[in-house]
Amino acid sequence: MTTAVLLDISGGVARITLNRPDRLNAFNDEMAEGWTAAAEAAVQSDEVKAIIVDAAGRAFCAGGDVQAMAQMSERGGMIRALAERINVGILALTESAKPVVAAAHGTTAGGGLGILLASDYAVVGESSRVGSIYGGVGLTPDLSVSAQLAAAVGERRALQLLLQERLLSAEEAVEWGLAAERVADDQVGARAEAIAAFWVQNAHAYGEAKRLIRSRPERSFREQLSEEASSIARASESPEGDRRIKAFAAR
Repeated sequence: MTTAVLLDISGGVARITLNRPDRLNAFNDEMAEGWTAAAEAAVQSDEVKAIIVDAAGRAFCAGGDVQAMAQMSERGGMIRALAERINVGILALTESAKPVVAAAHGTTAGGGLGILLASDYAVVGESSRVGSIYGGVGLTPDLSVSAQLAAAVGERRALQLLLQERLLSAEEAVEWGLAAERVADDQVGARAEAIAAFWVQNAHAYGEAKRLIRSRPERSFREQLSEEASSIARASESPEGDRRIKAFAAR
Protein backbone atom coordinates (compact mmCIF):
# COMPACT_ATOMS: atom_id res chain seq x y z
CA MET A 1 0.00 0.00 0.00
CA THR A 2 1.44 3.36 -1.05
CA THR A 3 1.34 6.56 0.96
CA ALA A 4 1.60 8.66 -2.21
CA VAL A 5 -2.21 8.60 -2.51
CA LEU A 6 -4.48 8.18 0.49
CA LEU A 7 -8.03 6.85 0.53
CA ASP A 8 -10.51 7.40 3.33
CA ILE A 9 -14.15 6.30 3.25
CA SER A 10 -16.55 7.70 5.81
CA GLY A 11 -20.21 8.71 5.89
CA GLY A 12 -20.79 7.70 2.27
CA VAL A 13 -17.91 9.86 1.02
CA ALA A 14 -14.58 8.64 -0.37
CA ARG A 15 -11.69 11.08 -0.05
CA ILE A 16 -8.79 10.53 -2.44
CA THR A 17 -5.79 12.61 -1.35
CA LEU A 18 -2.75 13.17 -3.56
CA ASN A 19 0.11 12.93 -1.07
CA ARG A 20 3.48 13.92 -2.54
CA PRO A 21 3.55 17.46 -1.17
CA ASP A 22 7.34 17.77 -1.48
CA ARG A 23 6.94 17.32 -5.28
CA LEU A 24 3.76 19.43 -5.58
CA ASN A 25 1.85 16.15 -5.97
CA ALA A 26 3.48 15.45 -9.33
CA PHE A 27 2.93 11.92 -10.59
CA ASN A 28 5.60 9.24 -10.49
CA ASP A 29 5.09 5.46 -10.71
CA GLU A 30 4.12 5.08 -7.06
CA MET A 31 1.57 7.87 -7.21
CA ALA A 32 0.12 6.56 -10.47
CA GLU A 33 -0.46 3.14 -8.91
CA GLY A 34 -1.94 4.68 -5.77
CA TRP A 35 -4.21 7.00 -7.75
CA THR A 36 -5.72 4.24 -9.84
CA ALA A 37 -6.09 1.86 -6.91
CA ALA A 38 -7.86 4.54 -4.87
CA ALA A 39 -10.15 5.60 -7.73
CA GLU A 40 -11.16 2.04 -8.51
CA ALA A 41 -11.76 1.22 -4.84
CA ALA A 42 -13.91 4.34 -4.41
CA VAL A 43 -16.17 3.67 -7.37
CA GLN A 44 -16.51 -0.05 -6.59
CA SER A 45 -17.51 0.45 -2.95
CA ASP A 46 -21.25 0.20 -2.31
CA GLU A 47 -20.73 2.43 0.72
CA VAL A 48 -19.50 5.36 -1.39
CA LYS A 49 -22.07 7.81 -2.74
CA ALA A 50 -19.78 10.77 -3.51
CA ILE A 51 -16.05 11.32 -4.00
CA ILE A 52 -13.67 14.13 -3.03
CA VAL A 53 -10.28 14.51 -4.70
CA ASP A 54 -7.93 16.76 -2.75
CA ALA A 55 -4.21 17.09 -2.11
CA ALA A 56 -1.67 17.60 0.63
CA GLY A 57 0.72 20.55 0.76
CA ARG A 58 0.63 23.83 -1.12
CA ALA A 59 -0.48 22.62 -4.58
CA PHE A 60 -3.23 20.44 -5.98
CA CYS A 61 -1.19 18.73 -8.71
CA ALA A 62 1.72 19.82 -10.88
CA GLY A 63 1.21 17.04 -13.42
CA GLY A 64 4.04 14.62 -14.12
CA ASP A 65 7.30 14.58 -12.15
CA VAL A 66 9.67 16.12 -14.70
CA GLN A 67 12.74 15.40 -12.57
CA ALA A 68 11.82 11.72 -12.61
CA MET A 69 11.25 11.90 -16.36
CA ALA A 70 14.74 13.31 -16.87
CA GLN A 71 16.22 10.17 -15.28
CA MET A 72 14.20 7.65 -17.31
CA SER A 73 16.31 5.34 -19.47
CA GLU A 74 13.46 4.40 -21.84
CA ARG A 75 11.56 7.64 -21.53
CA GLY A 76 8.93 7.27 -24.25
CA GLY A 77 7.76 3.83 -23.21
CA MET A 78 7.91 4.61 -19.51
CA ILE A 79 5.94 7.85 -19.85
CA ARG A 80 3.33 6.12 -21.99
CA ALA A 81 2.94 3.36 -19.40
CA LEU A 82 2.70 5.96 -16.62
CA ALA A 83 0.01 7.95 -18.45
CA GLU A 84 -1.99 4.86 -19.33
CA ARG A 85 -1.95 3.71 -15.71
CA ILE A 86 -3.22 7.10 -14.49
CA ASN A 87 -5.85 7.06 -17.23
CA VAL A 88 -7.39 3.93 -15.71
CA GLY A 89 -8.16 5.96 -12.59
CA ILE A 90 -9.49 8.87 -14.61
CA LEU A 91 -11.81 6.55 -16.52
CA ALA A 92 -12.99 4.96 -13.27
CA LEU A 93 -14.10 8.36 -11.96
CA THR A 94 -15.60 9.77 -15.16
CA GLU A 95 -17.47 6.58 -16.07
CA SER A 96 -18.85 6.09 -12.57
CA ALA A 97 -22.29 7.42 -11.61
CA LYS A 98 -20.78 8.72 -8.35
CA PRO A 99 -20.28 12.51 -8.48
CA VAL A 100 -16.75 13.79 -7.87
CA VAL A 101 -15.73 17.16 -6.41
CA ALA A 102 -12.14 18.41 -6.67
CA ALA A 103 -10.71 20.62 -3.93
CA ALA A 104 -8.07 22.28 -6.12
CA HIS A 105 -6.09 24.59 -3.87
CA GLY A 106 -2.81 26.16 -4.94
CA THR A 107 -1.46 25.34 -8.40
CA THR A 108 -3.01 22.91 -10.88
CA ALA A 109 -0.90 22.41 -14.00
CA GLY A 110 -0.07 19.93 -16.76
CA GLY A 111 -1.62 16.56 -16.06
CA GLY A 112 -3.07 18.01 -12.88
CA LEU A 113 -5.50 19.81 -15.16
CA GLY A 114 -6.65 16.40 -16.36
CA ILE A 115 -7.24 15.28 -12.79
CA LEU A 116 -9.32 18.42 -12.19
CA LEU A 117 -11.30 17.74 -15.38
CA ALA A 118 -12.01 14.20 -14.16
CA SER A 119 -14.09 15.77 -11.40
CA ASP A 120 -17.67 16.88 -11.99
CA TYR A 121 -17.46 19.97 -9.79
CA ALA A 122 -14.31 21.86 -8.82
CA VAL A 123 -13.66 24.30 -5.99
CA VAL A 124 -10.59 26.57 -6.08
CA GLY A 125 -9.09 28.97 -3.57
CA GLU A 126 -8.69 32.71 -4.09
CA SER A 127 -4.97 32.33 -4.82
CA SER A 128 -5.30 29.18 -6.94
CA ARG A 129 -3.79 29.05 -10.40
CA VAL A 130 -4.80 26.66 -13.20
CA GLY A 131 -3.08 26.04 -16.51
CA SER A 132 -1.40 23.75 -19.00
CA ILE A 133 2.33 24.63 -19.31
CA TYR A 134 3.08 21.38 -21.18
CA GLY A 135 4.89 23.18 -23.96
CA GLY A 136 7.38 24.76 -21.59
CA VAL A 137 8.90 21.35 -20.93
CA GLY A 138 8.47 20.14 -24.51
CA LEU A 139 5.50 17.90 -23.80
CA THR A 140 1.95 17.53 -25.12
CA PRO A 141 -1.38 17.22 -23.28
CA ASP A 142 -2.21 13.97 -21.55
CA LEU A 143 -4.43 12.58 -18.76
CA SER A 144 -7.63 13.56 -20.62
CA VAL A 145 -6.73 17.24 -21.15
CA SER A 146 -7.17 17.14 -24.93
CA ALA A 147 -10.27 14.97 -24.50
CA GLN A 148 -12.05 17.14 -21.93
CA LEU A 149 -10.70 20.69 -21.93
CA ALA A 150 -12.49 21.95 -25.04
CA ALA A 151 -15.77 20.45 -23.84
CA ALA A 152 -15.35 22.35 -20.58
CA VAL A 153 -14.27 25.78 -21.86
CA GLY A 154 -14.78 25.77 -25.65
CA GLU A 155 -12.27 25.06 -28.38
CA ARG A 156 -10.88 28.59 -28.71
CA ARG A 157 -10.20 28.96 -25.01
CA ALA A 158 -8.73 25.47 -24.85
CA LEU A 159 -6.28 26.43 -27.58
CA GLN A 160 -5.45 29.68 -25.81
CA LEU A 161 -4.57 27.77 -22.67
CA LEU A 162 -2.58 25.02 -24.40
CA LEU A 163 -0.67 27.30 -26.78
CA GLN A 164 0.58 29.70 -24.12
CA GLU A 165 2.41 29.35 -20.80
CA ARG A 166 -0.57 30.81 -19.03
CA LEU A 167 -1.92 30.08 -15.57
CA LEU A 168 -5.47 31.26 -15.04
CA SER A 169 -6.35 33.04 -11.83
CA ALA A 170 -9.06 31.54 -9.64
CA GLU A 171 -11.49 34.16 -10.92
CA GLU A 172 -10.65 33.28 -14.53
CA ALA A 173 -10.93 29.55 -13.82
CA VAL A 174 -14.51 30.08 -12.63
CA GLU A 175 -15.31 32.45 -15.50
CA TRP A 176 -13.99 29.96 -18.06
CA GLY A 177 -15.89 27.05 -16.50
CA LEU A 178 -12.94 25.03 -15.21
CA ALA A 179 -14.08 25.56 -11.63
CA ALA A 180 -17.57 25.98 -10.22
CA GLU A 181 -16.69 28.01 -7.15
CA ARG A 182 -13.94 30.23 -5.75
CA VAL A 183 -13.66 30.42 -1.97
CA ALA A 184 -11.12 31.59 0.60
CA ASP A 185 -7.93 29.51 0.43
CA ASP A 186 -8.53 27.99 3.85
CA GLN A 187 -12.11 27.02 2.95
CA VAL A 188 -11.47 24.92 -0.16
CA GLY A 189 -11.51 21.59 1.67
CA ALA A 190 -14.51 22.46 3.83
CA ARG A 191 -16.55 23.57 0.83
CA ALA A 192 -15.73 20.35 -1.05
CA GLU A 193 -16.82 18.36 2.00
CA ALA A 194 -20.13 20.25 2.14
CA ILE A 195 -20.79 19.58 -1.54
CA ALA A 196 -20.08 15.85 -1.17
CA ALA A 197 -22.33 15.66 1.91
CA PHE A 198 -25.11 17.36 -0.07
CA TRP A 199 -24.82 14.74 -2.81
CA VAL A 200 -24.95 11.87 -0.33
CA GLN A 201 -28.40 13.01 0.82
CA ASN A 202 -29.85 12.37 -2.65
CA ALA A 203 -27.27 10.09 -4.20
CA HIS A 204 -29.42 8.38 -6.83
CA ALA A 205 -30.71 11.57 -8.43
CA TYR A 206 -27.35 13.35 -8.56
CA GLY A 207 -25.51 10.23 -9.62
CA GLU A 208 -27.92 9.64 -12.48
CA ALA A 209 -27.66 13.29 -13.56
CA LYS A 210 -23.89 12.90 -13.77
CA ARG A 211 -24.21 9.64 -15.68
CA LEU A 212 -26.57 11.15 -18.24
CA ILE A 213 -24.20 14.03 -18.96
CA ARG A 214 -20.96 12.04 -18.92
CA SER A 215 -22.31 9.24 -21.13
CA ARG A 216 -24.09 11.55 -23.60
CA PRO A 217 -21.46 11.17 -26.40
CA GLU A 218 -22.27 7.46 -26.60
CA ARG A 219 -25.81 8.15 -27.85
CA SER A 220 -27.62 9.98 -30.61
CA PHE A 221 -30.04 12.77 -29.68
CA ARG A 222 -32.98 10.41 -30.10
CA GLU A 223 -31.29 7.78 -27.93
CA GLN A 224 -30.48 10.38 -25.28
CA LEU A 225 -34.14 11.40 -25.03
CA SER A 226 -35.08 7.77 -24.51
CA GLU A 227 -32.36 7.35 -21.89
CA GLU A 228 -33.64 10.40 -20.03
CA ALA A 229 -37.15 9.01 -20.00
CA SER A 230 -35.95 5.68 -18.63
CA SER A 231 -33.79 7.38 -16.00
CA ILE A 232 -36.52 9.64 -14.63
CA ALA A 233 -38.88 6.67 -14.47
CA ARG A 234 -36.36 4.71 -12.39
CA ALA A 235 -35.72 7.74 -10.17
CA SER A 236 -39.43 8.20 -9.49
CA GLU A 237 -39.66 4.64 -8.19
CA SER A 238 -36.51 4.69 -6.08
CA PRO A 239 -37.04 4.93 -2.28
CA GLU A 240 -35.52 8.43 -2.16
CA GLY A 241 -37.47 9.58 -5.22
CA ASP A 242 -40.71 8.25 -3.82
CA ARG A 243 -40.12 9.98 -0.49
CA ARG A 244 -39.20 13.32 -2.05
CA ILE A 245 -42.08 13.32 -4.55
CA LYS A 246 -44.62 12.65 -1.79
CA ALA A 247 -43.04 15.27 0.51
CA PHE A 248 -43.15 17.88 -2.24
CA ALA A 249 -46.75 17.03 -3.16
CA ALA A 250 -47.78 17.39 0.48
CA ARG A 251 -46.53 20.99 0.80
